[in-house]
Amino acid sequence: MEEKLSLAGLTSSEITETLGISPAFRGKQIYEWIAKGVSDFDSMTNLDQGTRNLLKEKACIHSSSITEIQKDKDGTIKLQITLSDGCAVETVLLTDRSGRKTACVSCQAGCAMGCAFCQTGQLGLKRNLTAGEIVEEFIFLEREAGKLDNIVFMGMGEPMQNLDAILKTVSILTDKKGRDLSSRRITLSTCGIISGIRKLADTKDSKIRLAISLTTADPDLRAQLMPVTKGNSLPELRDAISYYIEKTGKRVTLEAALLKGRNTGTKSAENMIQFAKGLDVYINLIPWNAVPGLPFETPGQKECNDFMVALQAAGLNVSLRTRRGTSIAGACGQLGRTTAAIQKQNG
Repeated sequence: MEEKLSLAGLTSSEITETLGISPAFRGKQIYEWIAKGVSDFDSMTNLDQGTRNLLKEKACIHSSSITEIQKDKDGTIKLQITLSDGCAVETVLLTDRSGRKTACVSCQAGCAMGCAFCQTGQLGLKRNLTAGEIVEEFIFLEREAGKLDNIVFMGMGEPMQNLDAILKTVSILTDKKGRDLSSRRITLSTCGIISGIRKLADTKDSKIRLAISLTTADPDLRAQLMPVTKGNSLPELRDAISYYIEKTGKRVTLEAALLKGRNTGTKSAENMIQFAKGLDVYINLIPWNAVPGLPFETPGQKECNDFMVALQAAGLNVSLRTRRGTSIAGACGQLGRTTAAIQKQNG
């Protein structure tokens, strides 16, 4: 049986050309319906029956499907999404205290980076997601929770290893004839792949915000916790961040997962201060979200506060993130636990 064409990751012109639809404005209508979140072709009421029949025969709106929904009492929603080849990913909706909704989407099934404190890093990499599969995550979350305000590429996987698909996803979601999401509401978080940071900085018309999962500015400790450091040294990473800021005029967020007794002491604070000094950065401290089987502990409130105060005393802009979604393993660093358990059950 011929595999049907998935439409969620295509532009209006690609839909028209690939399916041979005539007249061309039909492709635009289909594209607009997909952006509105319709789930079947019969809902595309301004299409003639012949076009709808063609779509049913040759295409599908989504290639993936939701296989599990989990909800935290704090408003966090986690979807497990199964892809057409059986791989599974997780995507999360986060709601802050002001009610703003953020989609935290995955860009890979698994992850090759191997960060010692991250659940996803324990899974290894299965494959990159297509732009269509990433767009579908956003559509599924909107279907579940209503219109979203922001999107962060901070779920499963390393975005810089799938940057082309992410840039196409952004072009589709920000298209004024489609979903029309503001590019200023989009953030990409990387563990520090320097070539990707420079490529993003040089990308024409890109207004994506950048976040760096730094965790620590101690080179030896970072190399232990984050293997990416060995090919992307801290001095080179700092230079790439400076380059991005200079090229885009945008502030960069530095993220640090705080591990009890590991990266919260005086020396760690001094290293972080020296790394951030002279850069237009905002530092987001994230108390580690527990992952069973990993040899770390979540620091207490005083340990977190003392570290934050030390950075603030040096004139840095710092905040301590409120933990959300922990009861459903939907918090930062926890994605993949449900997927791993289900895949283990299925053999």
